[in-house]
Amino acid sequence: MKQTLCLIALLPGLAFSQSATSFEAADVHVSTPGQNSFMRVTGPGNGLYRIQRATMLDLIRTAYGIESARIVGGPNWLEDIRFDVAAKLPEGPPGDVKPMLRALLAERFALKTHEDNRAISALALKVTKHALMKKSTSSDPGQCKFVPPKQPEPGKPYVPTFSMECSNMTMAAFAGNFARNVGPGSDILNGRLVVDQTELAGTWDFDFHFTPRGFVSFPGGETAPISLPEALEKQVGLLLEPVAVPFSVLVVDSVNRNPTPNEPGIADKIHLPPIPTEFDVADVKPTDPDFRGAMFNIQPGGRVTMRGMPMSQLLRQAWNLPPQLIIGFADWMNRDRFDVVAKADVPGGQGLTMDELGPLFQALLKDRFKLAAHLEQRPMAAYTLVAARPKMKKADPASRTRCVEGPAPDEKDPRDKNPIASRLITCQNITMAEFAARLQNLASGYIFSPVVDATGLEGGYDFSLNFSPAGVAQMGRMGNPQQNNNGPGATPVAQDPTGAISLLDAMEKQLGLKLQSEKRPVEVLVIDHIEQKPADN
Repeated sequence: MKQTLCLIALLPGLAFSQSATSFEAADVHVSTPGQNSFMRVTGPGNGLYRIQRATMLDLIRTAYGIESARIVGGPNWLEDIRFDVAAKLPEGPPGDVKPMLRALLAERFALKTHEDNRAISALALKVTKHALMKKSTSSDPGQCKFVPPKQPEPGKPYVPTFSMECSNMTMAAFAGNFARNVGPGSDILNGRLVVDQTELAGTWDFDFHFTPRGFVSFPGGETAPISLPEALEKQVGLLLEPVAVPFSVLVVDSVNRNPTPNEPGIADKIHLPPIPTEFDVADVKPTDPDFRGAMFNIQPGGRVTMRGMPMSQLLRQAWNLPPQLIIGFADWMNRDRFDVVAKADVPGGQGLTMDELGPLFQALLKDRFKLAAHLEQRPMAAYTLVAARPKMKKADPASRTRCVEGPAPDEKDPRDKNPIASRLITCQNITMAEFAARLQNLASGYIFSPVVDATGLEGGYDFSLNFSPAGVAQMGRMGNPQQNNNGPGATPVAQDPTGAISLLDAMEKQLGLKLQSEKRPVEVLVIDHIEQKPADN
């Protein structure tokens, strides 16, 4: 009975305003491809409201102010195609833009929805036989405070430990805002909600320490990594278990894939300022030799700060191409490091996206390093995806197309047993052509040019792929097929005792797919001239 009451308490959160307020005008279009794959919202400010690179699921959850997990139904592309929206607000104070965005989705995409109660996948927060928490006596507001890891000591093995210190916290509040309360450990959610099933009353003090995904300990390391679920169980006495629980949800009945055309002259109506193509001011200098590490920070107002960045990273930022696809690449481009503090005149005080920074860095390199370069097609080693002995499950054609980091709902996370294989990609209803097109971004460090699908497999598939990051696989003596001297297609050696798994091995053993190397035309950046030292500021 207590569990039922807990769930009913969550239902009123889906009470939506029915205001019909609309934007004065809006530019809506499909996003152009780019390296930036996250939604960005700017405004309302200066009479403008912008959403960039948002899936339809993103647009709906923003418009209705609810979690993605509580949006069900809809076509299979709901989490796949991305859109840009730039809208002019009515005169007067900005107010709540959610009713305006709901009106826009109904008008431009013919979105139709209804409310319902349905069972959805979630994580239940439960208590072990012995809770390792203290009853709180604090009168301060309940919170969980993030404690950053200690800095590594030079020359010593290092596994960072992230800590959360929670005080005066109810279990309902800890579960209800789980992502914020666990900080960097929230990747275990994979879009799922957390519900309190501990039946613990009152408020509690506790803390826990864990290792985020991607940080592993090789033999000789002083500290063994500990996952967030293991830390919660051993240090706090709390468990997370997959469950299906009833929630109030928003059901997507129908929505169009393409928005209605924009009004003629829409750019003039909304007065959308152009994105700058060069920095107004820039300070470029060699990095202090005593500075260790690297820093890259994009700030509001068009300010960008970099420290300890090699030329290879500056070139990558400018053209979104790795060193492997740069002709005329010299050793010093990985060795010599630079600091850059630059500012562009960005309207509305917003920050720049990674894609918008490209032209600015191209202009900066041409000005300060006298760079002369051009793009051209050249025969290069590249990968083709082929079927060996496919082991993937055929997908439900009505299910959503997506590839996410983390396990599928109700499935165990293999990274808990083998943390050195810290990459886990779960794909749903994805064709092999779509998978091949995404591999370059999904497996950065392994694949540097577009992959061609030659599997001959039709329809969508569901599967998970678990492997080690390229650098970790290389340290584990797995061999990195596109970073070693043998180039793409190099035969990986047997699995190392550390447990590292290369991408090529994982694809063949887990999916029954192979990546074969062949030469074909690939776009490369040819450096005609570049100075090793920047011009004076």
